[in-house]
Amino acid sequence: MKSELEISKHKSAKAIDDFVNGFCNLSFVESLFNDLVITDGKGIILHVTAKFKNFWGKNPEKMIGENVYEMEKRKIFYPSITAIVLKTKKKETIIQHNKKGEKHLMTGVPIFDEDGEIKNVVSYSQDINDFVELEKQYQRLQRQLTRYSSELIELRQKDMQFSGIIAKSEKMKNVLRLVLKIAKTDINAIITGETGVGKNLIARLIHKESDRGKGPFIEINCGAIPEALLETELFGYETGAFTGANRKGKVGVIEMANKGTLFLDEIGDLPIGLQVKLLKVIQEKNIVKIGGTRPIKVDFRLVSATNQNIEKMVTEGTFRKDLYYRLNVVPIKISPIRNRQEDIPALISYFLSNLNKAYNKYVALSNATMKMLLSHDWPGNIRELKNIIERIVITGDQNIIGEKNPIHVLDHAQSFFKNVTSLTEAKERMEEHMVKTAYSKTRTSVGVGKYLGISQTSASRKIRKYIKNENGSSD
Repeated sequence: MKSELEISKHKSAKAIDDFVNGFCNLSFVESLFNDLVITDGKGIILHVTAKFKNFWGKNPEKMIGENVYEMEKRKIFYPSITAIVLKTKKKETIIQHNKKGEKHLMTGVPIFDEDGEIKNVVSYSQDINDFVELEKQYQRLQRQLTRYSSELIELRQKDMQFSGIIAKSEKMKNVLRLVLKIAKTDINAIITGETGVGKNLIARLIHKESDRGKGPFIEINCGAIPEALLETELFGYETGAFTGANRKGKVGVIEMANKGTLFLDEIGDLPIGLQVKLLKVIQEKNIVKIGGTRPIKVDFRLVSATNQNIEKMVTEGTFRKDLYYRLNVVPIKISPIRNRQEDIPALISYFLSNLNKAYNKYVALSNATMKMLLSHDWPGNIRELKNIIERIVITGDQNIIGEKNPIHVLDHAQSFFKNVTSLTEAKERMEEHMVKTAYSKTRTSVGVGKYLGISQTSASRKIRKYIKNENGSSD
């Protein structure tokens, strides 16, 4: 009488024949995988290649007819890849152990019959040492990449010069270090500093160095657009939203900044009503156009800027505290150039070089002229410095300005703030000069607003203040 094991082996032999005839040539399969195990749909081993002898510690031929569940219990191998595949009914890959603690990387693949039931499980192993070596190589590459990235940042920080941004002073270098740290994140940042310090350039640098650098950079000056129009500029409107609206509707700047960066300049001028709506956009990441009902998902990085004391505005209730905390995740404060004098010679050199090329001239400054410029307080900051250097290049009749005779522009630069006793007075005098210059070129409040980047309402008020008192009319 045959034993149960012999009967099982007889059935297994027949199952192998059926499997080979129904699946493919077994020698072909073994040519693809040296370490091969085939079971039926109940986990009975039908075929094992010789390579498993060392791993399992048993002759593979004696394993035919064994059940993988029993072998797993006896820890001949564990966990059983076949048992896992029979449970999940899909291809699986695991690390399998033996009694010695050795490891194999095993992959099991289910073979289904016409009824969708698992007929066989084919398992094969791969040398885990290959994967360990690949993992080591990957880790080495990761360390190299981290080192190269750090070295690149260090090299850039040594020079600290980015497309029009020059930093020789430690104060400005610290600003750029902070910018490089936060650029790769998506956190909101607010840039503060006096008019003309270069807040716009810093915002553009944050965008350029971010993962959104290839996306749009959309900028809007919240103080240059009348309050009645600002909402439509920000949110856009649907077709027929109001009388006079474009028949095709309008896309707002928030939607235009999708996948990129939205830069809200002069955020302190944003009306309270729009502050509430902006806060909702930041929280929910969607907008509803004026006259619309359908929310539109938006994905943008928000950078804002102001020359006002935003914290004081929060205290006074003119700027929402909740919005301020949303914007002020990372504050970036840019010092005026009078407080970072090391940057002034480098800025002068930069502007001279660019303006000489632009006007096809060769103008240099004498030591006396440089000293004169360095002694100036620059209430208009970089913007004022550039304007005066441009005036020097355009009007200068000598190659070296100030070598023999002083030039009237430099006299103007020195005398412009003569007898000024306070920063407030200096700012007002500079504002008066800029308004008069803008008005002489444009002759309208609309033109002055565009020239100075302020709203028409603000422009009209400043024209009345500085010009109407002199000639009796503002437009």
